[in-house]
Amino acid sequence: MITVLQPGLASTIQDEGRLEYLAFGLPRAGVMDRYAASMGNLLCGNPVSAAVLEMTLLGGTFRFDQPCRIALCGADMQPRLNGKPTGNWRAMAVDAGDVLETGYASSGCRAYLAVAGGFAVPLVMGSRSTYTRARLGGVDGRILKADDRLPLGEAPPFSATPAVLPSRFIPAYPDQITLRVLLGPQDDLFLPAGIDTLFSGKYRVSDEADRMGYRLAGPEIRHQDKADIVSDALGIGAIQVPGSGQPIVMMADCGTTGGYAKIGAVIGADLWKLAQAKPQVTVRFLRCTDAEAVEALRAEQDQYRQAAQYIFSACNATPRIVGAVRRLNLSISGRTYEVEIAEVKQDEDN
Repeated sequence: MITVLQPGLASTIQDEGRLEYLAFGLPRAGVMDRYAASMGNLLCGNPVSAAVLEMTLLGGTFRFDQPCRIALCGADMQPRLNGKPTGNWRAMAVDAGDVLETGYASSGCRAYLAVAGGFAVPLVMGSRSTYTRARLGGVDGRILKADDRLPLGEAPPFSATPAVLPSRFIPAYPDQITLRVLLGPQDDLFLPAGIDTLFSGKYRVSDEADRMGYRLAGPEIRHQDKADIVSDALGIGAIQVPGSGQPIVMMADCGTTGGYAKIGAVIGADLWKLAQAKPQVTVRFLRCTDAEAVEALRAEQDQYRQAAQYIFSACNATPRIVGAVRRLNLSISGRTYEVEIAEVKQDEDN
């Protein structure tokens, strides 16, 4: 069990979200920065799908009521364990009574606290993720508050050896970011000059940036006619442009349909950059092709795999496939890829 002493600004429990219910109009929710959350889970010996604690801009203070293994990844919230500075991107063993304090994010926007076994809040529609607008999941469907007690799952068998992620696996969170974009599906509803503006203009993250969407401020993107369309499907990364001409990038809590024209979509491999961008961070957009987006996804998966292999090695553990391996043929832009999906567990070698 973990007791919340101070909750921070907008701390919630999140996992990978609710993909199975998009067709029924329920947003996915889930972690905003998949990479940071996944690394925290791997450092704790968890599957990447385990529930973590997501903190935004200002972290909280937490007391551990039992010994456990923890990892803090993502934004640097200047963590202190029992009053002594500690670091991010590393596994730590804590004892009952230990207190972890986190403060304002000096770089990045969101930090993830992972614990061995994950946070064992109830499953709601297949996920532990908090979706506050519908009061679903997490702790009573809300942000955390003082005196909340967070149950932990059963810790997996894993070496107690602390692991520190090398710098090559740790992303930077600069004050200027570039996001790669695929045009469509309604880019034809914008003037050619409007599309040029998207890729030549410089935008900044406004104060209206949250888990639903990031409103950006900058040069006006002009439509051919009106901004409104008949509402259609909306996904994470989609760039809606309302009548103001100021783009809005959809994030984890976005709805499943929307009524503004979508000029393009930020590719999945770059969404973590925006999730870690604080207000006033500068954003530029770069046009990319389908092939470049697929290559970026491959590079992201390679980074995951290499980091996981390092963690397994550092903790004297090896991944073991459990259950059946699913083999799929995935078609993207006319090209077919053979994909294998398997669940792995980490077992100790000694």
